[in-house]
Amino acid sequence: MTTQRDIHFFNKSVILHAIRDSFRKLNLVSLIKNPVIFIVAAGALITSVAVVSGLLNGAFSSFNFQIAVWLWFTVLFANFSEAMAESRGKAQAESLRKSRVQARARRLEENTETSVFATDLRKGDIVICETGDIIPSDGEVIEGIASVDESAITGESAPVIRESGGDRSAVTGGTMVISDRILIRITSEQGDTFIDHMIALVEGAKRQKTPNEIALSILLSGLSVIFLLAVVTLPALFGYSLAASGLPASQNLTVPVLIALLVCLIPTTIGGLLSAIGISGIDRLLQRNVIASSGKAIEAAGDIDVLLLDKTGTITLGNRMATNFIPADGVSTAELADAAQLSSLSDETPEGRSIVVLAKEKFNIRGRDINTLHATFIPFTAQSRMSGVDLRSDNGRVRSIRKGSSESVRTFVQNNNGFYPQKIQDIVMELSREGATPLVVAEDNRVLGVIHLKDIVKGGIRQRFAELRKMGIKTVMITGDNSLTAAAIAAEAGVDDFMAEARPEDKLKRIMKEQSDGHLVGMIGDGTNDAPALARADIGIAMNSGTQAAREAGNMIDLDSNPTKLIEVVEVGKQLLITRGSLTTFSIANDVAKYFAIIPAISISLYSAGADAGPLSALNIMNLGSPESAIMSAVIFNAIIIILLVPLALKGVRYRPVSANSALVRNLLIFGLGGLTAPFLGIKLIDMLINL
Repeated sequence: MTTQRDIHFFNKSVILHAIRDSFRKLNLVSLIKNPVIFIVAAGALITSVAVVSGLLNGAFSSFNFQIAVWLWFTVLFANFSEAMAESRGKAQAESLRKSRVQARARRLEENTETSVFATDLRKGDIVICETGDIIPSDGEVIEGIASVDESAITGESAPVIRESGGDRSAVTGGTMVISDRILIRITSEQGDTFIDHMIALVEGAKRQKTPNEIALSILLSGLSVIFLLAVVTLPALFGYSLAASGLPASQNLTVPVLIALLVCLIPTTIGGLLSAIGISGIDRLLQRNVIASSGKAIEAAGDIDVLLLDKTGTITLGNRMATNFIPADGVSTAELADAAQLSSLSDETPEGRSIVVLAKEKFNIRGRDINTLHATFIPFTAQSRMSGVDLRSDNGRVRSIRKGSSESVRTFVQNNNGFYPQKIQDIVMELSREGATPLVVAEDNRVLGVIHLKDIVKGGIRQRFAELRKMGIKTVMITGDNSLTAAAIAAEAGVDDFMAEARPEDKLKRIMKEQSDGHLVGMIGDGTNDAPALARADIGIAMNSGTQAAREAGNMIDLDSNPTKLIEVVEVGKQLLITRGSLTTFSIANDVAKYFAIIPAISISLYSAGADAGPLSALNIMNLGSPESAIMSAVIFNAIIIILLVPLALKGVRYRPVSANSALVRNLLIFGLGGLTAPFLGIKLIDMLINL
């Protein structure tokens, strides 16, 4: 699905914003947040001072000048990588701002309707929305049912149903009512609405570093400090070596050369890309129409190893359809179909409608005149677990037709002094083992037969679970079905485990048990009864169509309200971790080549006894042209590799569902080996161009 937030990274507007922001970030407050790049900026500033000082003293050094220029380019390129990700967020935020309009609201106060601006609404206010009205702010439907156009938020043009008293009661400010009338209780203060949170998130205004990101920053800072101490000691070592070689002390290392060495030694590549990787992870999730409360939630998605998924709508299509009528002994199929249709005339569920349609298709049983039947419909309740109809004839006789679970219909028949056949129980057991849902139909004290309902397992879901299994993720199906039905569906779908007849408290207990065993758990839900489990899970994805309680409890919201989105969220989280790990491997590996470029260059004259090159020149395995070109080539490569890796940091390393060991081997072969070889080729090529 394409939404208005699908803004390409490399369009003119995004690039221009990123270039401007790269220069704006040349300030102490921005630079100090990234210690590695701060060291580079400090080195660039010191080198620039040395260049200006030499110029004023009549000893201008073009070599020092070029070093300074490329060090500033290194800082700017690092800023550019972060600014590119932020510019994408700003462009998305701007598109979201345009979706907000200065709407007026019809506020209801003591049965009196008043017109106010949407910005004047407060949490707890009641507003009326009818066809064509813009919903003024986030809220919950407390009365009525309506079709709502949420394309401004989700990008999906198809309207959705929002109604009171269910799990589809939450509405979002900026969406439009396209039919009927509803009363809405406002649930957010102005400035704290869903869209406000989205804008703040995609702009990065509230983005905090994740634990893994903080840990990596500490590691990079530690490495930088170690290399800084090593570089600081080099002048003393070189001074001793020059004296031992009989060379003048004036040939000792200069400050610009020391800074160039330091910048090439510290992990500037990953230091410059780290923020961009984190921001782009949030962006990739947003492209899938999922809003995360923080980057920490996305990282946790990449680490989870247990997934709890509802059966209905996630593993199966969700709408159980009637596929067959199985009559009891002595009952014709037509009689069963007639009774089943009568009991379903007021049943507006997909299952009820499918029973009416099946009776019509198989036996041409058309619509009835309910008035002549004197029908009293019995709605389904969780307590009775059955529904039906009472038909009163002209002579006062009442026919009671019921359909429902085997146990509830058995109780109904036996209470009417009837007999429940063993054959019907055998049919129920067989259908349950097949993963189907049996509904038993009875009239008064006589069992008529069974309706065969089947919920279809989604195509390709078994392969998706196999991929998750390769990643080391355990899948657990949660369902309210009986154990036999649950086992059959679980076997067909290929999940690792299942919970049958699960209640809300059972979900919470299962999550707590998995966490106590050291697992990270993800789950998905949309109802108020899912809120405790969503809040407890390490990753809780709430449906945008769900209740306000569920949306507040989860740390992610799926705008499409697609229960299978949890699998995509896991993939995005793992891609974020893999991208960071891969580029860290590449960054550390490519520093090795820089050692072989700069170390021989700065030490080539040591112990030379007056010759052009000393024994340490043997370290110049790349055969670089001169000490100056070697240092310059390494510094230039150090700068441009950041800009070359920006697309990969923003797009992410391609994720493959393989085991951790396989992923590690692949990472080392591609990014470890690649990090070792690419700089040798790049630095040599740059050196050849410089010497030309």
